[in-house]
Amino acid sequence: MSTQVHANLTEEQVRQISGDLDEPEWLVETRLEALDALEELDMPDVIRTPGRDWTNLHELDFESLVDPLNAAENKDQVGPDEVDVLSWADAVDEHEDLLKEHFGSIVDPQENYLTALSTALFSTGTVIYVPEGVDAEDVTVRTEQNSRSLFNYTLVVTEESSSVTILERQSTGQEADEQYYSGVVEVAAGENSYVQYGSLQNLSEDAYNFTVKRGVADTYATIDWIEGNLGTQLTKTEVSTELSGDSSETQIVGAFYGHNDQHFDLDAKVWHRAEHTTADLVTRGVTDDVARSVYEGVQDVGQDAWDTSSYQRENTLMLSDESEADASPKLIINNHDTEASHSATVGQIDQEDLLYMTSRGVDPRSARNMLVDGFFVPVLEEVDVDELRDDLEDLIGARLRKRE
Repeated sequence: MSTQVHANLTEEQVRQISGDLDEPEWLVETRLEALDALEELDMPDVIRTPGRDWTNLHELDFESLVDPLNAAENKDQVGPDEVDVLSWADAVDEHEDLLKEHFGSIVDPQENYLTALSTALFSTGTVIYVPEGVDAEDVTVRTEQNSRSLFNYTLVVTEESSSVTILERQSTGQEADEQYYSGVVEVAAGENSYVQYGSLQNLSEDAYNFTVKRGVADTYATIDWIEGNLGTQLTKTEVSTELSGDSSETQIVGAFYGHNDQHFDLDAKVWHRAEHTTADLVTRGVTDDVARSVYEGVQDVGQDAWDTSSYQRENTLMLSDESEADASPKLIINNHDTEASHSATVGQIDQEDLLYMTSRGVDPRSARNMLVDGFFVPVLEEVDVDELRDDLEDLIGARLRKRE
Protein backbone atom coordinates (compact mmCIF):
# COMPACT_ATOMS: atom_id res chain seq x y z
CA MET A 1 0.00 0.00 0.00
CA SER A 2 1.48 3.33 -1.04
CA THR A 3 1.34 6.46 1.05
CA GLN A 4 -0.50 9.50 -0.24
CA VAL A 5 1.97 12.18 -1.28
CA HIS A 6 1.98 15.45 0.65
CA ALA A 7 -0.26 18.09 -0.80
CA ASN A 8 2.08 20.74 0.61
CA LEU A 9 5.29 19.57 -1.11
CA THR A 10 6.25 21.08 -4.47
CA GLU A 11 9.07 20.95 -6.98
CA GLU A 12 9.69 24.65 -6.34
CA GLN A 13 10.35 23.97 -2.65
CA VAL A 14 12.84 21.23 -3.47
CA ARG A 15 14.61 23.43 -6.00
CA GLN A 16 14.83 26.22 -3.42
CA ILE A 17 16.41 23.92 -0.83
CA SER A 18 18.92 22.66 -3.39
CA GLY A 19 19.60 26.16 -4.72
CA ASP A 20 20.32 27.52 -1.24
CA LEU A 21 23.03 24.85 -0.95
CA ASP A 22 24.37 25.62 -4.45
CA GLU A 23 24.06 21.98 -5.47
CA PRO A 24 24.96 20.67 -8.95
CA GLU A 25 22.26 19.57 -11.36
CA TRP A 26 22.73 15.84 -10.71
CA LEU A 27 21.83 16.37 -7.04
CA VAL A 28 18.80 18.47 -7.97
CA GLU A 29 17.60 15.66 -10.22
CA THR A 30 18.14 13.07 -7.49
CA ARG A 31 15.99 15.13 -5.14
CA LEU A 32 13.23 15.64 -7.70
CA GLU A 33 13.17 11.95 -8.60
CA ALA A 34 12.74 11.14 -4.90
CA LEU A 35 9.90 13.67 -4.67
CA ASP A 36 8.15 12.13 -7.68
CA ALA A 37 8.54 8.63 -6.21
CA LEU A 38 6.67 9.49 -3.00
CA GLU A 39 3.32 8.75 -4.55
CA GLU A 40 4.26 5.09 -5.17
CA LEU A 41 6.36 4.29 -2.11
CA ASP A 42 5.26 2.69 1.12
CA MET A 43 6.46 3.26 4.67
CA PRO A 44 9.48 1.29 5.92
CA ASP A 45 8.88 -2.35 6.76
CA VAL A 46 7.80 -3.08 10.32
CA ILE A 47 7.34 -6.37 12.11
CA ARG A 48 3.91 -7.80 11.42
CA THR A 49 1.87 -10.57 12.95
CA PRO A 50 -1.56 -11.60 11.60
CA GLY A 51 -3.86 -8.63 11.95
CA ARG A 52 -1.31 -6.33 13.59
CA ASP A 53 1.57 -3.99 12.76
CA TRP A 54 3.78 -3.68 15.83
CA THR A 55 4.56 -0.07 14.81
CA ASN A 56 2.02 2.02 12.91
CA LEU A 57 3.74 4.67 10.80
CA HIS A 58 0.73 5.38 8.59
CA GLU A 59 -1.05 7.39 11.28
CA LEU A 60 1.67 10.06 11.45
CA ASP A 61 0.35 13.42 10.29
CA PHE A 62 3.17 14.44 7.95
CA GLU A 63 1.09 17.29 6.55
CA SER A 64 1.40 19.11 9.87
CA LEU A 65 4.80 17.76 10.95
CA VAL A 66 6.82 18.66 7.85
CA ASP A 67 7.54 22.28 6.96
CA PRO A 68 10.04 22.00 4.06
CA LEU A 69 11.37 25.56 4.02
CA ASN A 70 11.50 26.12 7.77
CA ALA A 71 14.57 24.23 8.98
CA ALA A 72 16.41 25.66 11.97
CA GLU A 73 19.21 24.13 14.01
CA ASN A 74 22.39 24.69 15.94
CA LYS A 75 25.07 22.39 14.55
CA ASP A 76 28.59 21.85 15.87
CA GLN A 77 30.96 19.88 13.61
CA VAL A 78 34.47 19.37 14.93
CA GLY A 79 37.40 17.15 13.95
CA PRO A 80 41.21 17.05 13.85
CA ASP A 81 43.07 18.96 11.15
CA GLU A 82 43.99 15.82 9.19
CA VAL A 83 40.30 15.04 8.54
CA ASP A 84 37.72 16.94 6.50
CA VAL A 85 34.63 17.52 8.65
CA LEU A 86 32.46 19.67 6.42
CA SER A 87 28.96 21.06 6.33
CA TRP A 88 26.92 19.83 3.39
CA ALA A 89 27.26 23.14 1.54
CA ASP A 90 31.06 23.12 1.96
CA ALA A 91 31.27 19.50 0.87
CA VAL A 92 29.31 20.28 -2.29
CA ASP A 93 31.87 22.95 -3.05
CA GLU A 94 35.04 21.02 -2.11
CA HIS A 95 34.24 17.33 -2.70
CA GLU A 96 31.64 17.04 -5.44
CA ASP A 97 33.35 13.98 -6.99
CA LEU A 98 33.30 12.22 -3.62
CA LEU A 99 29.60 12.98 -3.19
CA LYS A 100 28.77 11.86 -6.70
CA GLU A 101 30.48 8.52 -6.04
CA HIS A 102 28.95 7.78 -2.64
CA PHE A 103 25.70 9.72 -2.14
CA GLY A 104 22.80 7.27 -2.24
CA SER A 105 25.11 4.33 -2.94
CA ILE A 106 24.43 2.61 0.41
CA VAL A 107 20.94 3.84 1.36
CA ASP A 108 18.74 3.88 -1.73
CA PRO A 109 17.08 7.31 -1.89
CA GLN A 110 13.88 5.59 -3.02
CA GLU A 111 14.04 2.62 -0.66
CA ASN A 112 10.81 3.66 1.04
CA TYR A 113 8.62 6.69 1.60
CA LEU A 114 10.70 8.14 4.44
CA THR A 115 14.09 7.79 2.74
CA ALA A 116 12.66 9.48 -0.35
CA LEU A 117 11.15 12.25 1.77
CA SER A 118 14.51 12.82 3.44
CA THR A 119 16.37 12.82 0.11
CA ALA A 120 14.01 15.37 -1.37
CA LEU A 121 14.02 17.71 1.64
CA PHE A 122 17.31 17.44 3.55
CA SER A 123 18.79 20.87 4.11
CA THR A 124 21.62 20.11 6.53
CA GLY A 125 24.33 17.53 6.84
CA THR A 126 27.93 16.57 7.46
CA VAL A 127 30.59 14.95 5.29
CA ILE A 128 33.52 13.29 7.06
CA TYR A 129 36.43 12.32 4.81
CA VAL A 130 39.45 10.50 6.28
CA PRO A 131 42.43 10.26 3.89
CA GLU A 132 44.60 7.17 3.52
CA GLY A 133 46.66 6.27 6.58
CA VAL A 134 45.17 8.92 8.88
CA ASP A 135 44.10 7.96 12.42
CA ALA A 136 41.44 10.39 13.64
CA GLU A 137 39.75 10.65 17.01
CA ASP A 138 37.17 12.93 18.56
CA VAL A 139 35.11 13.81 15.51
CA THR A 140 31.87 15.20 16.92
CA VAL A 141 28.64 16.26 15.24
CA ARG A 142 26.06 17.81 17.55
CA THR A 143 22.68 18.79 16.15
CA GLU A 144 20.14 20.82 18.12
CA GLN A 145 16.77 20.98 16.40
CA ASN A 146 14.99 24.33 16.57
CA SER A 147 12.24 23.84 13.99
CA ARG A 148 9.19 21.70 13.54
CA SER A 149 10.97 19.41 11.09
CA LEU A 150 14.62 18.78 10.27
CA PHE A 151 16.12 16.52 7.60
CA ASN A 152 19.78 15.64 8.05
CA TYR A 153 22.26 13.66 5.94
CA THR A 154 25.70 12.34 6.98
CA LEU A 155 28.36 10.74 4.78
CA VAL A 156 31.52 9.11 6.14
CA VAL A 157 34.26 7.95 3.78
CA THR A 158 37.47 6.36 5.06
CA GLU A 159 40.34 5.59 2.72
CA GLU A 160 42.70 2.59 3.00
CA SER A 161 44.32 1.96 6.42
CA SER A 162 42.67 4.94 8.10
CA SER A 163 40.53 5.11 11.24
CA VAL A 164 38.01 7.44 12.86
CA THR A 165 35.83 7.60 15.97
CA ILE A 166 32.69 9.71 15.64
CA LEU A 167 30.18 10.99 18.17
CA GLU A 168 26.82 12.18 16.84
CA ARG A 169 24.21 13.75 19.11
CA GLN A 170 20.67 14.88 18.43
CA SER A 171 18.79 17.01 20.93
CA THR A 172 15.98 19.55 20.97
CA GLY A 173 16.59 23.25 21.50
CA GLN A 174 13.51 25.34 20.85
CA GLU A 175 10.59 22.96 21.26
CA ALA A 176 7.45 22.86 19.18
CA ASP A 177 4.32 20.97 20.22
CA GLU A 178 5.46 18.14 17.95
CA GLN A 179 8.63 17.76 15.90
CA TYR A 180 9.95 15.42 13.24
CA TYR A 181 13.63 14.53 12.84
CA SER A 182 14.92 12.49 9.93
CA GLY A 183 18.52 11.33 9.60
CA VAL A 184 20.26 9.23 6.95
CA VAL A 185 23.86 8.09 7.53
CA GLU A 186 26.03 6.33 4.94
CA VAL A 187 29.47 4.93 5.86
CA ALA A 188 31.87 3.72 3.18
CA ALA A 189 34.81 2.04 4.95
CA GLY A 190 37.79 1.49 2.66
CA GLU A 191 40.22 -1.41 2.78
CA ASN A 192 41.71 -2.06 6.23
CA SER A 193 40.02 1.02 7.71
CA TYR A 194 38.19 1.31 11.02
CA VAL A 195 35.07 3.34 11.87
CA GLN A 196 33.32 3.59 15.21
CA TYR A 197 30.16 5.64 14.86
CA GLY A 198 28.49 6.44 18.17
CA SER A 199 25.16 8.24 18.29
CA LEU A 200 22.98 9.47 21.12
CA GLN A 201 19.40 10.50 20.38
CA ASN A 202 17.87 12.58 23.16
CA LEU A 203 15.21 14.59 21.35
CA SER A 204 12.10 15.99 23.00
CA GLU A 205 9.53 13.40 24.04
CA ASP A 206 7.06 15.24 21.81
CA ALA A 207 9.20 14.43 18.74
CA TYR A 208 9.09 11.73 16.08
CA ASN A 209 12.35 10.26 14.83
CA PHE A 210 13.27 8.28 11.72
CA THR A 211 16.89 7.32 11.11
CA VAL A 212 18.80 4.92 8.90
CA LYS A 213 22.49 4.29 9.59
CA ARG A 214 24.06 1.91 7.12
CA GLY A 215 27.63 1.04 6.20
CA VAL A 216 29.60 -1.04 3.71
CA ALA A 217 32.90 -2.55 4.86
CA ASP A 218 35.64 -3.36 2.33
CA THR A 219 38.37 -5.99 2.74
CA TYR A 220 39.74 -6.12 6.32
CA ALA A 221 37.61 -3.08 7.23
CA THR A 222 35.66 -2.69 10.46
CA ILE A 223 32.50 -0.69 11.13
CA ASP A 224 31.31 -0.50 14.73
CA TRP A 225 28.04 1.20 15.62
CA ILE A 226 26.97 2.46 19.05
CA GLU A 227 23.30 3.48 19.15
CA GLY A 228 21.69 5.14 22.17
CA ASN A 229 18.00 6.10 22.17
CA LEU A 230 16.30 7.93 25.02
CA GLY A 231 14.16 10.69 23.50
CA THR A 232 11.05 11.04 21.29
CA GLN A 233 7.55 9.67 21.56
CA LEU A 234 8.16 7.44 18.53
CA THR A 235 11.48 6.28 17.09
CA LYS A 236 11.89 4.08 14.01
CA THR A 237 15.54 3.35 13.39
CA GLU A 238 17.75 0.90 11.50
CA VAL A 239 21.47 0.31 12.04
CA SER A 240 23.11 -2.12 9.64
CA THR A 241 26.33 -3.18 7.94
CA GLU A 242 27.08 -4.98 4.70
CA LEU A 243 30.30 -6.97 5.01
CA SER A 244 31.29 -6.91 1.36
CA GLY A 245 35.05 -7.45 1.74
CA ASP A 246 36.89 -10.57 2.88
CA SER A 247 37.77 -10.56 6.61
CA SER A 248 35.62 -7.49 7.27
CA GLU A 249 33.96 -7.06 10.67
CA THR A 250 31.14 -5.21 12.37
CA GLN A 251 29.73 -4.71 15.83
CA ILE A 252 26.32 -3.16 16.44
CA VAL A 253 25.72 -2.14 20.05
CA GLY A 254 22.42 -0.63 21.14
CA ALA A 255 21.03 0.84 24.35
CA PHE A 256 17.57 2.31 24.93
CA TYR A 257 15.44 3.39 27.86
CA GLY A 258 11.75 4.04 27.32
CA HIS A 259 9.37 5.48 29.88
CA ASN A 260 5.98 7.23 29.94
CA ASP A 261 4.36 6.25 26.61
CA GLN A 262 7.48 6.19 24.42
CA HIS A 263 7.68 3.71 21.55
CA PHE A 264 10.99 2.44 20.13
CA ASP A 265 11.12 0.36 16.93
CA LEU A 266 14.73 -0.74 16.53
CA ASP A 267 16.37 -2.76 13.75
CA ALA A 268 19.89 -4.19 13.73
CA LYS A 269 21.02 -5.99 10.61
CA VAL A 270 24.17 -7.47 9.11
CA TRP A 271 24.70 -8.89 5.65
CA HIS A 272 27.64 -11.30 5.32
CA ARG A 273 28.63 -11.20 1.67
CA ALA A 274 32.32 -12.21 1.72
CA GLU A 275 34.62 -14.81 3.28
CA HIS A 276 35.91 -14.81 6.88
CA THR A 277 33.52 -12.09 8.05
CA THR A 278 32.56 -11.49 11.68
CA ALA A 279 29.58 -9.76 13.30
CA ASP A 280 28.45 -9.19 16.86
CA LEU A 281 25.06 -7.60 17.61
CA VAL A 282 24.34 -6.62 21.22
CA THR A 283 21.31 -4.60 22.36
CA ARG A 284 20.08 -3.90 25.87
CA GLY A 285 17.11 -1.78 26.83
CA VAL A 286 14.64 -0.87 29.53
CA THR A 287 10.91 -0.17 29.33
CA ASP A 288 8.95 1.49 32.12
CA ASP A 289 5.46 2.91 32.70
CA VAL A 290 3.50 2.11 29.49
CA ALA A 291 6.50 2.38 27.13
CA ARG A 292 6.89 -0.14 24.33
CA SER A 293 9.91 -1.53 22.48
CA VAL A 294 10.04 -3.56 19.30
CA TYR A 295 13.35 -5.09 18.21
CA GLU A 296 14.22 -6.91 15.01
CA GLY A 297 17.69 -8.32 14.44
CA VAL A 298 18.75 -10.03 11.21
CA GLN A 299 21.95 -11.92 10.38
CA ASP A 300 21.96 -12.75 6.68
CA VAL A 301 24.77 -15.08 5.53
CA GLY A 302 25.14 -15.21 1.75
CA GLN A 303 26.15 -18.17 -0.39
CA ASP A 304 29.72 -16.90 -0.82
CA ALA A 305 30.24 -16.04 2.85
CA TRP A 306 32.53 -18.91 3.80
CA ASP A 307 33.90 -19.15 7.35
CA THR A 308 31.39 -16.74 8.88
CA SER A 309 31.03 -15.90 12.58
CA SER A 310 27.83 -14.09 13.51
CA TYR A 311 26.29 -13.58 16.95
CA GLN A 312 23.26 -11.68 18.21
CA ARG A 313 21.91 -10.97 21.70
CA GLU A 314 19.02 -8.73 22.72
CA ASN A 315 17.84 -8.26 26.30
CA THR A 316 15.02 -6.06 27.55
CA LEU A 317 14.30 -5.30 31.19
CA MET A 318 10.74 -4.27 32.07
CA LEU A 319 10.36 -2.13 35.17
CA SER A 320 6.55 -2.03 35.16
CA ASP A 321 3.77 -4.52 34.53
CA GLU A 322 2.20 -2.18 31.96
CA SER A 323 5.24 -1.77 29.70
CA GLU A 324 5.71 -4.01 26.66
CA ALA A 325 8.70 -5.46 24.84
CA ASP A 326 8.86 -7.66 21.75
CA ALA A 327 11.90 -9.10 20.02
CA SER A 328 12.28 -10.92 16.72
CA PRO A 329 15.86 -12.15 16.11
CA LYS A 330 16.41 -13.91 12.79
CA LEU A 331 19.09 -16.02 11.14
CA ILE A 332 19.16 -16.39 7.34
CA ILE A 333 21.88 -18.92 6.50
CA ASN A 334 22.85 -19.77 2.93
CA ASN A 335 26.33 -21.15 3.59
CA HIS A 336 27.00 -24.19 5.78
CA ASP A 337 30.50 -22.99 6.81
CA THR A 338 29.03 -20.71 9.45
CA GLU A 339 29.10 -20.27 13.21
CA ALA A 340 26.05 -18.27 14.21
CA SER A 341 23.67 -17.84 17.10
CA HIS A 342 20.88 -15.52 18.13
CA SER A 343 18.94 -14.95 21.33
CA ALA A 344 16.50 -12.53 22.89
CA THR A 345 15.15 -12.25 26.43
CA VAL A 346 12.45 -10.13 28.03
CA GLY A 347 11.98 -10.06 31.77
CA GLN A 348 11.83 -8.13 35.00
CA ILE A 349 14.40 -7.47 37.71
CA ASP A 350 15.45 -10.74 39.34
CA GLN A 351 13.76 -10.85 42.72
CA GLU A 352 16.52 -13.01 44.17
CA ASP A 353 19.11 -10.39 43.23
CA LEU A 354 16.94 -7.71 44.77
CA LEU A 355 16.48 -9.74 47.96
CA TYR A 356 20.21 -10.39 48.17
CA MET A 357 21.02 -6.69 48.05
CA THR A 358 18.28 -5.54 50.43
CA SER A 359 19.24 -8.24 52.93
CA ARG A 360 22.67 -6.61 53.08
CA GLY A 361 21.38 -3.18 53.96
CA VAL A 362 20.75 -1.61 50.52
CA ASP A 363 17.36 0.08 50.39
CA PRO A 364 15.02 -1.33 47.69
CA ARG A 365 15.08 1.78 45.51
CA SER A 366 18.87 2.00 45.44
CA ALA A 367 19.13 -1.74 44.89
CA ARG A 368 16.83 -1.56 41.88
CA ASN A 369 18.78 1.37 40.40
CA MET A 370 22.09 -0.43 40.90
CA LEU A 371 20.75 -3.51 39.13
CA VAL A 372 19.54 -1.44 36.18
CA ASP A 373 22.90 0.36 35.99
CA GLY A 374 24.63 -3.02 36.00
CA PHE A 375 22.30 -4.29 33.29
CA PHE A 376 23.72 -1.70 30.86
CA VAL A 377 27.40 -2.37 31.66
CA PRO A 378 27.99 -4.89 28.79
CA VAL A 379 26.88 -2.19 26.34
CA LEU A 380 28.73 0.73 27.91
CA GLU A 381 31.98 -1.24 27.99
CA GLU A 382 32.00 -1.30 24.18
CA VAL A 383 31.98 2.51 23.82
CA ASP A 384 35.39 3.99 22.92
CA VAL A 385 34.26 7.62 23.12
CA ASP A 386 34.37 8.74 26.76
CA GLU A 387 31.85 11.55 26.25
CA LEU A 388 29.26 9.20 24.78
CA ARG A 389 29.71 6.62 27.52
CA ASP A 390 29.54 9.24 30.28
CA ASP A 391 26.47 10.91 28.77
CA LEU A 392 24.63 7.59 28.45
CA GLU A 393 25.39 6.74 32.06
CA ASP A 394 24.27 10.19 33.24
CA LEU A 395 21.01 10.11 31.25
CA ILE A 396 20.14 6.61 32.41
CA GLY A 397 20.89 7.62 36.01
CA ALA A 398 18.77 10.76 35.71
CA ARG A 399 15.82 8.75 34.36
CA LEU A 400 16.10 6.27 37.21
CA ARG A 401 16.15 9.07 39.77
CA LYS A 402 13.15 10.68 38.10
CA ARG A 403 11.29 7.41 38.54
CA GLU A 404 11.65 7.83 42.31
